[in-house]
Amino acid sequence: MSEKVALPLGDTALDADQSAADLENHVHLEEGDADQRADDPSQLNGHEEALRPTRLYRRRWMIVLLFSAYSLCNSFQWIQYGIINNIFMKFYSVDAFTIDWMSMIYMLTYIPFIFPVTWLLDKKGLRVIALVATALNCTGTWIKVVSVQPNLFAVTFLGQFCCSLAQVFILGMPSTIASMWFGSEEVSTACSIGVFGNQLGMAIGFLVPPILVPNVEDMDELAQHIRLMFYITAGAATLLFLLVVCVFQERPKIPPTQAQATARSIPPEQYSYVSSILRLLRNKPFILLIITYVFNTFFSPVIFLLFSAGFIKSDLRRQKANRMAKAAAAGQTPGQDYGATALISQPDTLPPKPNR
Repeated sequence: MSEKVALPLGDTALDADQSAADLENHVHLEEGDADQRADDPSQLNGHEEALRPTRLYRRRWMIVLLFSAYSLCNSFQWIQYGIINNIFMKFYSVDAFTIDWMSMIYMLTYIPFIFPVTWLLDKKGLRVIALVATALNCTGTWIKVVSVQPNLFAVTFLGQFCCSLAQVFILGMPSTIASMWFGSEEVSTACSIGVFGNQLGMAIGFLVPPILVPNVEDMDELAQHIRLMFYITAGAATLLFLLVVCVFQERPKIPPTQAQATARSIPPEQYSYVSSILRLLRNKPFILLIITYVFNTFFSPVIFLLFSAGFIKSDLRRQKANRMAKAAAAGQTPGQDYGATALISQPDTLPPKPNR
């Protein structure tokens, strides 16, 4: 038989009183914690943040495609002089180094203006930067249109400078557009589309100018071809500027991600542009990315120039060989000057002496 142990009556009453006291203390502790969390927002849990609404708008694709389009229009003009430098050298009566400056101005403008422009992007937002970029690009293209005269090289250089300044406002925008308008799983795609426009514009700049501007001797006809290329570029830049004015929006009404929703709640006075730059400079992956990009941008033009120099030398040797072959077929004597090249090699057999 199992025996039941009976507790004394006094002990039972003591346990009941202790349980009631513990329950009352627990209630008071919970009330105190709730009051503390209400007084200190930093102690709130993440349930309130998770309830913030987010939404993806279809307009985001129009925004990134419009940006990619005017980035293409700007990068096309980077190489439009250099790819047909012999034609512009002849038209404006300048040397090759001067025409090379029409491309180098894009790089040199970027160096002093990139940090002020990124600061302006943080302070004024996407729409202001997009309007300034397309306005500068449009202004530069129309300045080039009025510069199609042999004595107006300074004017066409001014137009190219305006386009190079617009490039500074363009290159910093893809990541901001992606974070402002796209979801967390679409950021890489949006950045790729924005950068693709710039790269495609460079490729078109290598292809289209030699087609639109043939190397003709008549200066009036050459001016018409150059003017046609500038008019096409100016028309495209003007259309894109009007589209930015009518379509481009600063940011969606409802943020696309919780990160953007949290960023909007941060007061502007708590953000420091200088401290963010210093944090980047202390970030090792960011420094490695900079070094990699510097090597890429340095060696690509060097390799291009080396191949170009080798091609030019081989082309000159081929032209020299052709002239020598034509001269030999025409029966000219060795050592005679044939234009810019003299035959140096001697024939294997000498011509027969005339009979006396």
